[in-house]
Amino acid sequence: MDRIAALETLILARLDDDKAQDVVFIDLKGKSAVADGLVVASGRSHRHVGAMADHLLRALKDEGYGRARVEGLPHCDWVLIDTGDIIVHLFRPEVRGFYNIEKIWSVDSAHMTQAAGQVV
Repeated sequence: MDRIAALETLILARLDDDKAQDVVFIDLKGKSAVADGLVVASGRSHRHVGAMADHLLRALKDEGYGRARVEGLPHCDWVLIDTGDIIVHLFRPEVRGFYNIEKIWSVDSAHMTQAAGQVV
């Protein structure tokens, strides 16, 4: 398994363990120079979003992916974790609905998949 696939697997597994809701992976390979993938997930509350972010950051560091750049941790409405190859957006549901990140990036919906591997 290549590095990016392993990183994707780690992120999705950690979010699943933390009971993230509505997890979506958007494949950006060949579509954007920003990243190879985008993960969008929701937490039930500020506390849940913050806990998911903390656990994911710890898992990334423990698995040797270095220090990811993080924005939004103090408020935990929307936490962005940039690993370099994959960008993770963790939202409270109301905030996610307002910004609708999935719609912005999923011009070609064939590249957007549910974490379970089903095409949306």
